[in-house]
Amino acid sequence: MSAPTTPELAPPAPPRRRRRRWVRLAVIGVIAVVLATIGLHGRLPSPQDILAALGGAKYSWIALAALLQVASIESFALQQRRLLNSLGAHLTRGHVMAITLAGTALSISMPAGPAVSTAFTIREYQRGGATREASAASAIVSGLASIGGLALLYAGGGLALIARNPDGLLTWRPLVVVVVMAALTTALVLAGRRFARRPAPAPDARPAAGNRVTRALQGLLRAGGDAWRAGAGLRALDWVFALVYATVKWLADLLCLVAVAESLHLPVGVATMATVYLTVQIVRQVPLTPGGVGVVETALIAGLTAAGATGVGAAAAVLVYRVLSCWALIPIGGIAAVVLRRQRGRESGSGA
Repeated sequence: MSAPTTPELAPPAPPRRRRRRWVRLAVIGVIAVVLATIGLHGRLPSPQDILAALGGAKYSWIALAALLQVASIESFALQQRRLLNSLGAHLTRGHVMAITLAGTALSISMPAGPAVSTAFTIREYQRGGATREASAASAIVSGLASIGGLALLYAGGGLALIARNPDGLLTWRPLVVVVVMAALTTALVLAGRRFARRPAPAPDARPAAGNRVTRALQGLLRAGGDAWRAGAGLRALDWVFALVYATVKWLADLLCLVAVAESLHLPVGVATMATVYLTVQIVRQVPLTPGGVGVVETALIAGLTAAGATGVGAAAAVLVYRVLSCWALIPIGGIAAVVLRRQRGRESGSGA
């Protein structure tokens, strides 16, 4: 009588591939630490003073700050999912969140991070079932809504300050920037909606004329036109929700900074904190370093110190805020990228 045969088990994933994934995550983490160290070298109080300030912090406020940062990221992911659903692509909430986290990690950890992140996000949306036009349109609409949401915060803060001090209208120059930002965003949206009403040009079967660069530019313009037409063809309600989600994203990020400041007992009011935050956002748009490392921290510390906080308290608050809003997102985004890759591997394996 022959011995019973044991069923064959599926071979485990190659250990070399697993090691590569974790090495990449470790490299991303090291890059984040190196960038932060270089950017902040010589600009902070001694570590002993910062640790002493953190020792007296109210950690319930820091926990609230972490929840607010989660709400900020969740708002962006919900915005993306609604836009994609309205454009005919139906991705799960978890899938969109993983793409959002991975794209955010790329945006804040690499040179030309926003461009790299946008390309990665569009590719992942296509792999999730969205068309190229819908994926690009989602990125375009999201960018416009982000500008609009930030403009709304600026406008709200400016009006609140003017209501308290009407004479400040002549000296609050950022309000002019807000008006220009809002006007440009509105003009782009209205022009895009008019462009969407025009019928799409019939595809030309003839090969594009010109050299390789010219043909590539022509293809890029056609793809951009298709994406713009798809995005501008969204319903007005979709635009409203995109703007609301973008505003909530910025507001939750601002309140995260406020909660951190409260945890460290900084003598800075909410209105002053909002002014410092919104001013730094202008500086943050200039991509001098990946994720604004060094630039954002220096600007925030300078603003909080000018508002009445001590150098040690301001530095401790900014460090905690940047850990929650930037540095911790790099390894989390790397893990999300690994999850996306494993999911693609399982789908390709089951479809084979």
